[in-house]
Amino acid sequence: GIGGIRKGLEQAVSSLGYDSECVFTSEIKPYAINVLRQNHPGERISGDITLVHAEDIPDFDILCAGFPCQAFSAAGGRKGFADEARGTLFFDVARVLREKKPKGFILENVEGLANHDGGRTLEIIIRTLQQLGYHVNYRILDASDFGVPQARRRIYIVGSFVGKVDLTGFPVQKATLGDVLETG
Repeated sequence: GIGGIRKGLEQAVSSLGYDSECVFTSEIKPYAINVLRQNHPGERISGDITLVHAEDIPDFDILCAGFPCQAFSAAGGRKGFADEARGTLFFDVARVLREKKPKGFILENVEGLANHDGGRTLEIIIRTLQQLGYHVNYRILDASDFGVPQARRRIYIVGSFVGKVDLTGFPVQKATLGDVLETG
């Protein structure tokens, strides 16, 4: 993607008075790489995560990842883990978590992941993350409840070694297109 989860995390950490640093970015799509380079000049962007050795990634505290959604969406044929090119990249996320053992993670995907294959796909993902020692929670959130003038429902899966993260009680902030357009 283009770093949306990262941006939100950086803003949240900054609002608490802390500094943050992104130590690793992996992206394969040329247009997304172009946007990342524009937004983060001089930052090294690694390519295909399947070719990255997890031990070569610098240590970090929080992993932010969105794995390809096409395999779990109606638009992508809902092949799930059977989509060898895109559907199995979650397991690369798990591989990095296993090696680096960060304090926590934030994962994002389409809401269709929640009921893909009768819910079995999500069960496998949750079980895999729990087997790595994480307390895991998930929830479908809509960007329109967070000041974005667009309905964009996504599943967020979060985990921590310390305890289960509460994904309820967020203040609702509605916006219209006019609220976010810039002038000049």
